[in-house]
Amino acid sequence: ELKIEVVLPEKDRGKEELSAGGKGSPRAYQGKGAARHFHADERLPAPHPYPGTQDCVEAAVCHVKDLENGQMREVELGWGKVLLLKDNGEFHALGHKCPHYGAPLVKGVLSRGRVRCPWHGACFSVSSGDLEDFPGLDSLHKFQVKIEKEKVYVRASKQALQLQRRTKVMATCISPSAGHSGSTNVLIVGAGAAGLVCAETLRQEGFSDRIVLCTLDRYLPYDRPKLSKSLDTQPEQLALRPKEFFRAHGIEVLTEAQVVTVDVRNKKAVFKDGFKLEYSKLLLAPGSSPKTLNCKGKDVENVFTIRTPEDANRVVRLARGRNAVVVGAGFLGMEVAAYLTEKAHSVSVVELEETPFRRFLGERVGRALMRMFENNRVKFYMQTEVSELRAQEGKLKEVVLKSSKVVRADVCVVGIGAVPATGFLRQSGISLDSRGFIPVNKMMQTNIPGVFAAGDAVTFPLAWRNSRKVNIPHWQMAHAQGRVAAQNMLAQEAEISTVPYLWTAMFGRSLRYAGYGEGFDDVIIQGDLDELKFVAFYTKGDEVISVASMNYDPIVSKVAEVLASGRTIRKREVETGDMSWLTGKGS
Repeated sequence: ELKIEVVLPEKDRGKEELSAGGKGSPRAYQGKGAARHFHADERLPAPHPYPGTQDCVEAAVCHVKDLENGQMREVELGWGKVLLLKDNGEFHALGHKCPHYGAPLVKGVLSRGRVRCPWHGACFSVSSGDLEDFPGLDSLHKFQVKIEKEKVYVRASKQALQLQRRTKVMATCISPSAGHSGSTNVLIVGAGAAGLVCAETLRQEGFSDRIVLCTLDRYLPYDRPKLSKSLDTQPEQLALRPKEFFRAHGIEVLTEAQVVTVDVRNKKAVFKDGFKLEYSKLLLAPGSSPKTLNCKGKDVENVFTIRTPEDANRVVRLARGRNAVVVGAGFLGMEVAAYLTEKAHSVSVVELEETPFRRFLGERVGRALMRMFENNRVKFYMQTEVSELRAQEGKLKEVVLKSSKVVRADVCVVGIGAVPATGFLRQSGISLDSRGFIPVNKMMQTNIPGVFAAGDAVTFPLAWRNSRKVNIPHWQMAHAQGRVAAQNMLAQEAEISTVPYLWTAMFGRSLRYAGYGEGFDDVIIQGDLDELKFVAFYTKGDEVISVASMNYDPIVSKVAEVLASGRTIRKREVETGDMSWLTGKGS
Protein backbone atom coordinates (compact mmCIF):
# COMPACT_ATOMS: atom_id res chain seq x y z
CA GLU A 1 0.00 0.00 0.00
CA LEU A 2 1.30 3.40 -1.00
CA LYS A 3 1.28 6.11 1.65
CA ILE A 4 1.90 9.77 1.02
CA GLU A 5 1.86 12.61 3.47
CA VAL A 6 3.05 16.14 3.75
CA VAL A 7 4.60 17.59 6.90
CA LEU A 8 4.29 21.37 7.17
CA PRO A 9 6.61 23.35 9.42
CA GLU A 10 4.84 24.59 12.55
CA LYS A 11 4.92 28.22 11.38
CA ASP A 12 3.05 27.37 8.19
CA ARG A 13 0.24 25.29 9.65
CA GLY A 14 -3.09 27.01 9.26
CA LYS A 15 -1.54 29.82 7.23
CA GLU A 16 -3.82 31.12 4.48
CA GLU A 17 -2.59 31.85 0.99
CA LEU A 18 -1.24 35.36 0.57
CA SER A 19 -2.13 37.36 -2.51
CA ALA A 20 0.67 38.65 -4.73
CA GLY A 21 -0.11 42.13 -3.38
CA GLY A 22 0.05 41.04 0.25
CA LYS A 23 2.89 41.13 2.73
CA GLY A 24 5.45 38.40 2.51
CA SER A 25 6.09 36.10 -0.43
CA PRO A 26 3.05 34.22 -1.72
CA ARG A 27 5.48 31.86 -3.41
CA ALA A 28 7.03 30.27 -0.34
CA TYR A 29 4.76 27.34 0.45
CA GLN A 30 6.94 25.15 2.66
CA GLY A 31 7.02 21.39 2.55
CA LYS A 32 9.46 18.68 3.62
CA GLY A 33 10.10 15.26 2.24
CA ALA A 34 11.56 13.59 -0.83
CA ALA A 35 10.02 13.89 -4.24
CA ARG A 36 8.07 10.79 -5.24
CA HIS A 37 6.87 10.09 -8.73
CA PHE A 38 4.44 7.34 -9.71
CA HIS A 39 4.67 5.01 -12.63
CA ALA A 40 1.77 4.90 -15.08
CA ASP A 41 0.51 1.59 -13.65
CA GLU A 42 0.49 2.84 -10.04
CA ARG A 43 -2.59 4.39 -8.51
CA LEU A 44 -3.33 5.81 -5.11
CA PRO A 45 -5.37 3.50 -2.90
CA ALA A 46 -9.03 4.44 -2.71
CA PRO A 47 -10.46 4.80 0.80
CA HIS A 48 -12.77 2.00 1.86
CA PRO A 49 -16.34 3.14 1.06
CA TYR A 50 -17.76 1.68 4.27
CA PRO A 51 -15.63 2.73 7.25
CA GLY A 52 -17.85 1.00 9.79
CA THR A 53 -20.95 -1.16 9.80
CA GLN A 54 -22.79 1.33 11.99
CA ASP A 55 -22.33 3.92 9.24
CA CYS A 56 -24.03 1.74 6.64
CA VAL A 57 -27.57 1.07 5.54
CA GLU A 58 -28.70 -1.89 3.44
CA ALA A 59 -32.08 -2.56 1.86
CA ALA A 60 -33.83 -4.57 -0.84
CA VAL A 61 -34.75 -2.03 -3.50
CA CYS A 62 -36.41 -4.06 -6.26
CA HIS A 63 -36.92 -7.44 -7.90
CA VAL A 64 -34.29 -8.51 -10.44
CA LYS A 65 -36.91 -8.40 -13.21
CA ASP A 66 -37.96 -4.82 -12.41
CA LEU A 67 -35.15 -3.36 -14.50
CA GLU A 68 -34.22 -4.27 -18.06
CA ASN A 69 -30.84 -3.66 -19.63
CA GLY A 70 -30.27 0.06 -20.23
CA GLN A 71 -32.83 1.17 -17.65
CA MET A 72 -32.31 3.42 -14.60
CA ARG A 73 -34.43 4.28 -11.57
CA GLU A 74 -34.05 6.14 -8.29
CA VAL A 75 -34.45 3.99 -5.19
CA GLU A 76 -34.78 5.07 -1.56
CA LEU A 77 -32.49 3.73 1.17
CA GLY A 78 -33.94 5.70 4.06
CA TRP A 79 -30.90 7.96 4.44
CA GLY A 80 -31.02 9.10 0.84
CA LYS A 81 -31.65 8.10 -2.72
CA VAL A 82 -29.49 5.99 -5.01
CA LEU A 83 -29.40 5.66 -8.78
CA LEU A 84 -29.91 1.99 -9.63
CA LEU A 85 -29.21 0.90 -13.19
CA LYS A 86 -28.75 -2.23 -15.25
CA ASP A 87 -26.00 -2.26 -17.85
CA ASN A 88 -24.87 -5.32 -19.81
CA GLY A 89 -26.79 -7.59 -17.45
CA GLU A 90 -25.23 -6.15 -14.28
CA PHE A 91 -26.81 -3.97 -11.62
CA HIS A 92 -24.93 -0.87 -10.44
CA ALA A 93 -25.76 1.65 -7.73
CA LEU A 94 -24.41 5.21 -7.81
CA GLY A 95 -25.09 8.63 -6.34
CA HIS A 96 -28.30 9.93 -7.91
CA LYS A 97 -27.43 13.62 -8.38
CA CYS A 98 -24.83 15.15 -10.69
CA PRO A 99 -22.22 16.79 -8.42
CA HIS A 100 -21.98 19.77 -10.80
CA TYR A 101 -25.39 21.44 -10.29
CA GLY A 102 -27.46 18.62 -8.75
CA ALA A 103 -29.29 17.33 -11.85
CA PRO A 104 -31.26 14.08 -11.36
CA LEU A 105 -29.20 11.53 -13.28
CA VAL A 106 -32.18 9.20 -13.69
CA LYS A 107 -33.35 11.67 -16.36
CA GLY A 108 -30.02 11.43 -18.16
CA VAL A 109 -28.62 8.98 -20.69
CA LEU A 110 -27.16 5.52 -20.01
CA SER A 111 -24.85 4.49 -22.83
CA ARG A 112 -21.50 2.77 -23.38
CA GLY A 113 -20.93 2.05 -19.70
CA ARG A 114 -21.55 5.56 -18.47
CA VAL A 115 -24.32 7.88 -17.33
CA ARG A 116 -24.51 11.33 -18.95
CA CYS A 117 -26.10 14.22 -17.06
CA PRO A 118 -29.29 15.57 -18.71
CA TRP A 119 -28.49 19.22 -17.91
CA HIS A 120 -24.86 19.88 -18.79
CA GLY A 121 -23.47 16.64 -20.19
CA ALA A 122 -21.07 15.43 -17.48
CA CYS A 123 -20.40 11.67 -17.73
CA PHE A 124 -19.80 9.10 -14.98
CA SER A 125 -18.55 5.51 -15.20
CA VAL A 126 -21.19 2.99 -14.09
CA SER A 127 -18.48 0.64 -12.81
CA SER A 128 -16.64 3.15 -10.61
CA GLY A 129 -18.69 6.37 -10.43
CA ASP A 130 -15.64 8.27 -11.69
CA LEU A 131 -16.14 11.49 -13.63
CA GLU A 132 -15.23 10.75 -17.26
CA ASP A 133 -16.39 13.89 -19.03
CA PHE A 134 -17.12 17.39 -17.83
CA PRO A 135 -18.24 19.90 -16.51
CA GLY A 136 -17.73 19.61 -12.76
CA LEU A 137 -14.91 18.38 -10.57
CA ASP A 138 -16.26 15.55 -8.44
CA SER A 139 -17.26 11.95 -9.05
CA LEU A 140 -20.18 9.85 -7.80
CA HIS A 141 -20.14 7.42 -4.91
CA LYS A 142 -20.38 3.79 -6.00
CA PHE A 143 -22.41 1.51 -3.72
CA GLN A 144 -22.39 -2.26 -3.19
CA VAL A 145 -25.05 -4.33 -4.95
CA LYS A 146 -25.92 -7.96 -4.28
CA ILE A 147 -28.63 -10.29 -5.54
CA GLU A 148 -30.34 -12.66 -3.09
CA LYS A 149 -33.46 -14.69 -3.83
CA GLU A 150 -34.11 -12.59 -6.94
CA LYS A 151 -34.09 -9.38 -4.95
CA VAL A 152 -31.62 -6.55 -5.51
CA TYR A 153 -29.97 -5.24 -2.35
CA VAL A 154 -27.97 -2.02 -2.11
CA ARG A 155 -25.56 -1.27 0.72
CA ALA A 156 -24.36 2.29 1.19
CA SER A 157 -22.59 4.57 3.60
CA LYS A 158 -25.01 7.00 5.28
CA GLN A 159 -22.45 9.77 4.90
CA ALA A 160 -22.01 9.07 1.19
CA LEU A 161 -25.78 9.10 0.68
CA GLN A 162 -25.98 12.57 2.17
CA LEU A 163 -22.89 14.02 0.46
CA GLN A 164 -23.84 12.91 -3.07
CA ARG A 165 -20.31 13.65 -4.33
CA ARG A 166 -16.88 12.10 -4.12
CA THR A 167 -13.57 13.85 -4.59
CA LYS A 168 -10.96 11.53 -6.05
CA VAL A 169 -8.02 10.59 -3.86
CA MET A 170 -5.05 12.85 -4.55
CA ALA A 171 -1.35 12.78 -3.89
CA THR A 172 0.04 15.45 -1.59
CA CYS A 173 2.96 17.71 -2.39
CA ILE A 174 6.09 16.26 -0.76
CA SER A 175 8.60 18.08 -2.92
CA PRO A 176 10.74 20.45 -0.85
CA SER A 177 10.33 24.09 -1.83
CA ALA A 178 12.15 25.65 1.15
CA GLY A 179 14.96 27.74 -0.28
CA HIS A 180 13.69 27.02 -3.80
CA SER A 181 10.69 29.34 -4.00
CA GLY A 182 11.99 30.55 -7.37
CA SER A 183 11.34 27.20 -9.05
CA THR A 184 8.43 24.83 -9.49
CA ASN A 185 7.81 21.57 -11.30
CA VAL A 186 4.52 22.66 -12.92
CA LEU A 187 3.49 26.25 -13.47
CA ILE A 188 -0.09 26.91 -14.55
CA VAL A 189 -0.88 30.38 -15.89
CA GLY A 190 -4.61 30.97 -15.43
CA ALA A 191 -6.86 29.60 -12.69
CA GLY A 192 -10.08 29.04 -14.62
CA ALA A 193 -11.54 25.61 -15.34
CA ALA A 194 -8.58 24.46 -17.46
CA GLY A 195 -5.96 25.46 -14.91
CA LEU A 196 -7.78 24.01 -11.92
CA VAL A 197 -8.60 20.69 -13.61
CA CYS A 198 -4.98 20.39 -14.76
CA ALA A 199 -3.73 20.81 -11.19
CA GLU A 200 -6.31 18.40 -9.77
CA THR A 201 -5.63 15.79 -12.46
CA LEU A 202 -1.89 15.87 -11.74
CA ARG A 203 -2.57 15.16 -8.08
CA GLN A 204 -5.17 12.47 -8.91
CA GLU A 205 -2.62 10.74 -11.11
CA GLY A 206 -0.08 10.66 -8.29
CA PHE A 207 2.12 13.66 -9.15
CA SER A 208 3.63 14.81 -5.85
CA ASP A 209 6.00 17.60 -6.86
CA ARG A 210 5.33 21.31 -6.67
CA ILE A 211 2.38 22.86 -8.56
CA VAL A 212 1.92 26.64 -8.76
CA LEU A 213 -1.32 28.06 -10.14
CA CYS A 214 -1.30 31.82 -10.82
CA THR A 215 -4.23 34.08 -11.62
CA LEU A 216 -4.96 37.74 -12.28
CA ASP A 217 -8.07 37.39 -10.10
CA ARG A 218 -8.29 38.29 -6.43
CA TYR A 219 -9.99 34.97 -5.73
CA LEU A 220 -9.33 31.27 -5.75
CA PRO A 221 -10.80 29.50 -8.84
CA TYR A 222 -14.52 30.23 -9.18
CA ASP A 223 -17.53 29.38 -11.34
CA ARG A 224 -17.26 32.16 -13.92
CA PRO A 225 -20.32 31.16 -16.05
CA LYS A 226 -22.53 32.04 -13.07
CA LEU A 227 -21.43 35.68 -13.19
CA SER A 228 -23.75 36.64 -16.05
CA LYS A 229 -26.56 34.29 -15.01
CA SER A 230 -26.81 35.43 -11.38
CA LEU A 231 -25.18 38.83 -11.01
CA ASP A 232 -25.97 39.14 -7.28
CA THR A 233 -23.87 36.10 -6.38
CA GLN A 234 -21.05 36.79 -3.92
CA PRO A 235 -17.46 35.58 -4.54
CA GLU A 236 -17.55 33.02 -1.72
CA GLN A 237 -20.65 31.43 -3.26
CA LEU A 238 -18.83 31.01 -6.58
CA ALA A 239 -15.72 29.23 -5.25
CA LEU A 240 -15.09 25.89 -6.95
CA ARG A 241 -12.96 24.63 -4.04
CA PRO A 242 -12.44 25.99 -0.51
CA LYS A 243 -9.00 27.29 0.40
CA GLU A 244 -8.48 24.26 2.67
CA PHE A 245 -8.61 22.06 -0.43
CA PHE A 246 -5.62 23.78 -2.02
CA ARG A 247 -3.65 23.65 1.22
CA ALA A 248 -4.43 19.97 1.78
CA HIS A 249 -3.28 18.95 -1.69
CA GLY A 250 -0.30 21.26 -1.97
CA ILE A 251 -1.61 23.33 -4.87
CA GLU A 252 -0.19 26.83 -4.47
CA VAL A 253 -2.40 29.62 -5.78
CA LEU A 254 -0.91 33.04 -6.50
CA THR A 255 -3.72 35.58 -6.74
CA GLU A 256 -3.37 38.97 -8.44
CA ALA A 257 -0.23 37.60 -10.09
CA GLN A 258 0.39 38.61 -13.69
CA VAL A 259 2.91 36.85 -15.93
CA VAL A 260 4.37 39.39 -18.35
CA THR A 261 6.91 37.28 -20.26
CA VAL A 262 7.80 33.61 -20.73
CA ASP A 263 11.40 32.61 -21.47
CA VAL A 264 11.02 29.16 -23.02
CA ARG A 265 14.76 28.68 -23.54
CA ASN A 266 15.49 28.98 -19.83
CA LYS A 267 12.05 27.68 -18.76
CA LYS A 268 11.26 30.79 -16.74
CA ALA A 269 8.18 32.99 -16.25
CA VAL A 270 8.58 36.63 -15.27
CA PHE A 271 5.86 38.32 -13.21
CA LYS A 272 4.81 41.96 -13.30
CA ASP A 273 6.45 42.61 -9.92
CA GLY A 274 9.76 41.28 -11.24
CA PHE A 275 9.59 37.88 -9.57
CA LYS A 276 10.93 35.03 -11.74
CA LEU A 277 9.74 31.45 -11.48
CA GLU A 278 11.45 28.51 -13.18
CA TYR A 279 9.33 25.56 -14.31
CA SER A 280 9.73 22.07 -15.73
CA LYS A 281 6.30 21.93 -17.36
CA LEU A 282 4.08 24.89 -18.22
CA LEU A 283 0.35 25.14 -18.90
CA LEU A 284 -0.89 28.33 -20.53
CA ALA A 285 -4.57 28.88 -19.76
CA PRO A 286 -4.83 32.69 -19.69
CA GLY A 287 -8.39 32.82 -21.04
CA SER A 288 -9.66 35.85 -22.89
CA SER A 289 -10.16 39.57 -22.43
CA PRO A 290 -13.55 41.13 -23.18
CA LYS A 291 -13.80 43.53 -26.12
CA THR A 292 -14.76 47.08 -25.21
CA LEU A 293 -16.62 49.79 -27.07
CA ASN A 294 -14.53 52.12 -29.22
CA CYS A 295 -16.81 55.12 -29.53
CA LYS A 296 -17.13 58.68 -28.30
CA GLY A 297 -17.52 58.74 -24.52
CA LYS A 298 -16.17 55.21 -24.08
CA ASP A 299 -14.53 56.15 -20.77
CA VAL A 300 -17.62 57.40 -18.94
CA GLU A 301 -18.50 55.81 -15.60
CA ASN A 302 -20.93 52.90 -15.16
CA VAL A 303 -20.04 51.05 -18.37
CA PHE A 304 -18.99 47.45 -17.65
CA THR A 305 -17.79 44.21 -19.10
CA ILE A 306 -18.71 41.31 -16.81
CA ARG A 307 -15.33 39.92 -15.89
CA THR A 308 -15.27 39.71 -12.10
CA PRO A 309 -17.77 39.24 -9.25
CA GLU A 310 -17.31 42.93 -8.42
CA ASP A 311 -18.37 43.86 -11.98
CA ALA A 312 -21.51 41.75 -11.73
CA ASN A 313 -22.44 42.99 -8.25
CA ARG A 314 -21.97 46.66 -9.18
CA VAL A 315 -24.12 46.29 -12.30
CA VAL A 316 -27.02 44.98 -10.21
CA ARG A 317 -26.68 47.75 -7.64
CA LEU A 318 -26.61 50.47 -10.31
CA ALA A 319 -29.47 48.94 -12.34
CA ARG A 320 -31.92 48.56 -9.48
CA GLY A 321 -34.96 50.66 -10.35
CA ARG A 322 -33.08 52.41 -13.14
CA ASN A 323 -32.36 52.08 -16.88
CA ALA A 324 -29.99 49.38 -18.13
CA VAL A 325 -28.61 48.97 -21.64
CA VAL A 326 -26.90 45.78 -22.81
CA VAL A 327 -24.73 45.96 -25.92
CA GLY A 328 -24.49 42.56 -27.64
CA ALA A 329 -27.14 39.85 -27.96
CA GLY A 330 -24.89 36.84 -27.49
CA PHE A 331 -24.95 34.50 -24.50
CA LEU A 332 -23.43 36.88 -21.97
CA GLY A 333 -25.49 39.89 -23.04
CA MET A 334 -28.79 38.02 -23.11
CA GLU A 335 -28.16 36.35 -19.74
CA VAL A 336 -27.45 39.74 -18.18
CA ALA A 337 -30.54 41.27 -19.82
CA ALA A 338 -32.74 38.43 -18.54
CA TYR A 339 -31.41 38.76 -14.99
CA LEU A 340 -31.86 42.53 -14.88
CA THR A 341 -35.52 42.54 -15.97
CA GLU A 342 -36.70 41.98 -12.39
CA LYS A 343 -34.26 44.55 -10.98
CA ALA A 344 -34.18 47.45 -13.45
CA HIS A 345 -36.85 49.96 -14.47
CA SER A 346 -36.05 49.24 -18.12
CA VAL A 347 -33.73 46.90 -20.04
CA SER A 348 -32.68 47.57 -23.64
CA VAL A 349 -30.51 45.40 -25.89
CA VAL A 350 -28.45 46.79 -28.79
CA GLU A 351 -27.28 44.30 -31.44
CA LEU A 352 -25.72 44.49 -34.91
CA GLU A 353 -27.47 41.34 -36.19
CA GLU A 354 -31.17 40.99 -37.09
CA THR A 355 -31.91 38.56 -34.25
CA PRO A 356 -30.16 37.44 -31.04
CA PHE A 357 -27.92 34.35 -31.27
CA ARG A 358 -28.35 34.39 -35.07
CA ARG A 359 -24.92 33.06 -36.00
CA PHE A 360 -25.03 30.43 -33.30
CA LEU A 361 -28.66 29.27 -33.19
CA GLY A 362 -30.05 30.51 -36.51
CA GLU A 363 -32.82 32.94 -37.43
CA ARG A 364 -35.87 30.96 -36.28
CA VAL A 365 -34.59 29.96 -32.86
CA GLY A 366 -33.14 33.43 -32.34
CA ARG A 367 -36.49 35.06 -33.13
CA ALA A 368 -38.36 32.72 -30.75
CA LEU A 369 -35.98 33.62 -27.92
CA MET A 370 -36.30 37.30 -28.83
CA ARG A 371 -40.09 37.07 -28.38
CA MET A 372 -39.56 35.53 -24.93
CA PHE A 373 -37.46 38.57 -23.97
CA GLU A 374 -39.96 41.03 -25.43
CA ASN A 375 -42.69 39.35 -23.36
CA ASN A 376 -40.53 40.15 -20.35
CA ARG A 377 -40.31 43.90 -21.13
CA VAL A 378 -36.93 43.87 -22.89
CA LYS A 379 -36.67 46.43 -25.71
CA PHE A 380 -34.47 45.53 -28.71
CA TYR A 381 -32.56 47.88 -31.02
CA MET A 382 -31.37 45.59 -33.81
CA GLN A 383 -29.05 46.10 -36.79
CA THR A 384 -27.39 49.10 -35.19
CA GLU A 385 -24.38 50.01 -33.06
CA VAL A 386 -23.44 52.44 -30.32
CA SER A 387 -22.05 55.71 -31.68
CA GLU A 388 -21.73 57.64 -28.41
CA LEU A 389 -22.02 57.26 -24.65
CA ARG A 390 -23.24 60.51 -23.09
CA ALA A 391 -22.56 61.40 -19.49
CA GLN A 392 -23.94 63.74 -16.89
CA GLU A 393 -21.41 64.73 -14.23
CA GLY A 394 -19.12 61.99 -15.54
CA LYS A 395 -21.70 59.20 -15.21
CA LEU A 396 -23.55 57.48 -18.04
CA LYS A 397 -26.92 59.03 -18.88
CA GLU A 398 -27.67 58.12 -22.53
CA VAL A 399 -26.59 55.68 -25.21
CA VAL A 400 -26.71 57.14 -28.72
CA LEU A 401 -27.12 54.66 -31.57
CA LYS A 402 -25.96 54.94 -35.18
CA SER A 403 -29.63 54.75 -36.13
CA SER A 404 -29.92 58.16 -34.35
CA LYS A 405 -32.02 56.69 -31.54
CA VAL A 406 -31.14 57.89 -28.05
CA VAL A 407 -31.67 55.38 -25.21
CA ARG A 408 -31.77 56.39 -21.56
CA ALA A 409 -29.15 54.50 -19.59
CA ASP A 410 -27.83 54.61 -16.02
CA VAL A 411 -25.70 51.50 -16.50
CA CYS A 412 -24.40 49.74 -19.60
CA VAL A 413 -23.08 46.18 -19.95
CA VAL A 414 -20.92 45.41 -22.99
CA GLY A 415 -20.95 41.82 -24.24
CA ILE A 416 -19.56 41.99 -27.78
CA GLY A 417 -17.09 39.13 -27.66
CA ALA A 418 -13.56 38.59 -26.41
CA VAL A 419 -9.99 38.24 -27.62
CA PRO A 420 -7.38 35.75 -26.34
CA ALA A 421 -5.31 37.17 -23.46
CA THR A 422 -2.01 36.14 -25.05
CA GLY A 423 -0.23 39.45 -25.57
CA PHE A 424 2.45 38.45 -23.06
CA LEU A 425 3.51 35.56 -25.33
CA ARG A 426 4.23 37.60 -28.48
CA GLN A 427 8.02 37.55 -28.10
CA SER A 428 8.22 34.14 -26.40
CA GLY A 429 8.70 31.82 -29.37
CA ILE A 430 5.40 30.09 -28.54
CA SER A 431 3.35 30.10 -31.73
CA LEU A 432 0.30 32.36 -31.96
CA ASP A 433 -2.04 32.51 -34.94
CA SER A 434 -3.12 35.71 -36.67
CA ARG A 435 -5.93 36.26 -34.16
CA GLY A 436 -3.71 35.69 -31.12
CA PHE A 437 -4.85 32.14 -30.32
CA ILE A 438 -2.35 29.46 -29.27
CA PRO A 439 -2.45 26.49 -31.68
CA VAL A 440 -2.12 23.10 -29.97
CA ASN A 441 -2.28 19.48 -31.12
CA LYS A 442 -4.65 16.77 -29.84
CA MET A 443 -2.45 16.39 -26.76
CA MET A 444 -2.75 20.13 -25.97
CA GLN A 445 0.94 20.64 -26.74
CA THR A 446 2.22 23.89 -28.22
CA ASN A 447 5.16 24.12 -30.62
CA ILE A 448 7.52 24.22 -27.62
CA PRO A 449 8.28 20.91 -25.82
CA GLY A 450 6.98 20.88 -22.26
CA VAL A 451 4.65 23.82 -22.88
CA PHE A 452 0.92 23.04 -23.04
CA ALA A 453 -2.11 25.29 -23.51
CA ALA A 454 -5.83 24.95 -22.82
CA GLY A 455 -9.07 26.89 -22.51
CA ASP A 456 -10.49 29.91 -24.30
CA ALA A 457 -7.13 31.02 -25.72
CA VAL A 458 -6.38 27.91 -27.84
CA THR A 459 -7.26 26.45 -31.21
CA PHE A 460 -7.20 22.66 -31.29
CA PRO A 461 -8.15 19.81 -33.66
CA LEU A 462 -11.78 18.78 -33.10
CA ALA A 463 -11.65 14.99 -33.45
CA TRP A 464 -15.19 14.30 -34.68
CA ARG A 465 -15.11 17.17 -37.20
CA ASN A 466 -12.19 15.70 -39.13
CA SER A 467 -9.67 17.33 -36.79
CA ARG A 468 -10.60 20.80 -37.98
CA LYS A 469 -8.72 23.45 -35.98
CA VAL A 470 -11.29 25.34 -33.89
CA ASN A 471 -11.57 27.64 -30.91
CA ILE A 472 -14.38 26.66 -28.53
CA PRO A 473 -14.57 28.99 -25.49
CA HIS A 474 -16.89 26.75 -23.46
CA TRP A 475 -16.58 26.01 -19.74
CA GLN A 476 -16.95 22.26 -20.34
CA MET A 477 -14.27 22.22 -23.04
CA ALA A 478 -11.78 24.02 -20.81
CA HIS A 479 -12.21 21.28 -18.17
CA ALA A 480 -11.53 18.55 -20.71
CA GLN A 481 -8.49 20.30 -22.17
CA GLY A 482 -7.02 20.87 -18.71
CA ARG A 483 -7.21 17.16 -17.95
CA VAL A 484 -5.64 16.14 -21.27
CA ALA A 485 -2.80 18.62 -20.73
CA ALA A 486 -2.10 17.16 -17.26
CA GLN A 487 -2.17 13.60 -18.56
CA ASN A 488 0.38 14.46 -21.22
CA MET A 489 2.64 16.26 -18.76
CA LEU A 490 2.82 12.77 -17.24
CA ALA A 491 3.48 11.19 -20.68
CA GLN A 492 0.14 9.34 -20.79
CA GLU A 493 -0.45 10.17 -24.49
CA ALA A 494 -4.05 11.27 -23.99
CA GLU A 495 -5.95 13.03 -26.79
CA ILE A 496 -8.79 15.54 -26.64
CA SER A 497 -11.97 13.90 -27.94
CA THR A 498 -14.87 15.39 -25.98
CA VAL A 499 -18.02 16.63 -27.72
CA PRO A 500 -18.57 20.35 -26.98
CA TYR A 501 -21.50 21.00 -24.64
CA LEU A 502 -22.84 24.32 -23.37
CA TRP A 503 -25.93 25.76 -21.72
CA THR A 504 -27.60 29.02 -20.89
CA ALA A 505 -30.43 29.97 -18.54
CA MET A 506 -32.88 32.85 -19.05
CA PHE A 507 -36.18 33.53 -17.24
CA GLY A 508 -36.02 30.14 -15.54
CA ARG A 509 -35.68 28.31 -18.86
CA SER A 510 -32.57 26.44 -19.91
CA LEU A 511 -31.23 26.04 -23.40
CA ARG A 512 -28.77 23.21 -23.99
CA TYR A 513 -26.40 22.80 -26.92
CA ALA A 514 -23.96 20.12 -28.06
CA GLY A 515 -21.66 19.82 -31.03
CA TYR A 516 -19.92 22.39 -33.20
CA GLY A 517 -22.32 24.17 -35.53
CA GLU A 518 -20.15 26.74 -37.28
CA GLY A 519 -20.95 26.77 -40.98
CA PHE A 520 -24.36 25.08 -40.66
CA ASP A 521 -26.47 25.44 -43.82
CA ASP A 522 -29.85 24.24 -42.54
CA VAL A 523 -31.82 23.89 -39.29
CA ILE A 524 -34.32 21.08 -38.75
CA ILE A 525 -36.72 21.95 -35.93
CA GLN A 526 -38.94 19.45 -34.13
CA GLY A 527 -41.44 20.56 -31.49
CA ASP A 528 -42.99 23.97 -30.93
CA LEU A 529 -40.85 27.13 -31.09
CA ASP A 530 -43.72 29.33 -29.91
CA GLU A 531 -44.06 27.23 -26.75
CA LEU A 532 -40.26 27.09 -26.40
CA LYS A 533 -40.45 23.29 -26.33
CA PHE A 534 -38.26 22.23 -29.23
CA VAL A 535 -35.12 20.57 -30.50
CA ALA A 536 -33.14 22.13 -33.36
CA PHE A 537 -30.71 20.05 -35.41
CA TYR A 538 -28.02 22.03 -37.25
CA THR A 539 -26.84 20.37 -40.42
CA LYS A 540 -24.08 20.86 -42.96
CA GLY A 541 -24.71 18.95 -46.14
CA ASP A 542 -26.07 15.56 -45.12
CA GLU A 543 -24.64 15.60 -41.59
CA VAL A 544 -25.97 16.80 -38.21
CA ILE A 545 -23.18 18.86 -36.66
CA SER A 546 -24.88 20.27 -33.57
CA VAL A 547 -28.14 20.31 -31.63
CA ALA A 548 -29.95 22.77 -29.35
CA SER A 549 -33.07 22.26 -27.23
CA MET A 550 -35.40 23.77 -24.66
CA ASN A 551 -37.74 21.66 -22.50
CA TYR A 552 -36.74 18.53 -24.41
CA ASP A 553 -34.35 16.74 -22.02
CA PRO A 554 -32.37 14.57 -22.35
CA ILE A 555 -32.22 14.97 -26.14
CA VAL A 556 -29.04 17.08 -26.22
CA SER A 557 -27.21 14.68 -23.92
CA LYS A 558 -28.36 11.78 -26.07
CA VAL A 559 -27.09 13.42 -29.26
CA ALA A 560 -23.81 14.25 -27.52
CA GLU A 561 -23.46 10.58 -26.57
CA VAL A 562 -24.17 9.45 -30.15
CA LEU A 563 -21.59 11.89 -31.51
CA ALA A 564 -19.07 10.82 -28.84
CA SER A 565 -19.49 7.19 -29.96
CA GLY A 566 -18.19 8.19 -33.40
CA ARG A 567 -21.46 7.67 -35.19
CA THR A 568 -22.56 10.19 -37.84
CA ILE A 569 -26.17 11.41 -37.60
CA ARG A 570 -27.65 11.97 -41.05
CA LYS A 571 -29.99 14.80 -41.93
CA ARG A 572 -32.71 12.41 -43.14
CA GLU A 573 -32.79 10.76 -39.70
CA VAL A 574 -33.93 13.97 -38.01
CA GLU A 575 -36.20 15.28 -40.79
CA THR A 576 -38.94 12.69 -40.23
CA GLY A 577 -39.79 13.79 -36.69
CA ASP A 578 -39.43 10.20 -35.45
CA MET A 579 -36.72 10.45 -32.79
CA SER A 580 -37.24 7.06 -31.20
CA TRP A 581 -33.71 6.13 -32.30
CA LEU A 582 -32.41 8.83 -29.95
CA THR A 583 -34.57 8.46 -26.87
CA GLY A 584 -33.37 5.04 -25.65
CA LYS A 585 -34.51 3.22 -22.52
CA GLY A 586 -34.00 4.88 -19.18
CA SER A 587 -34.29 8.41 -20.51
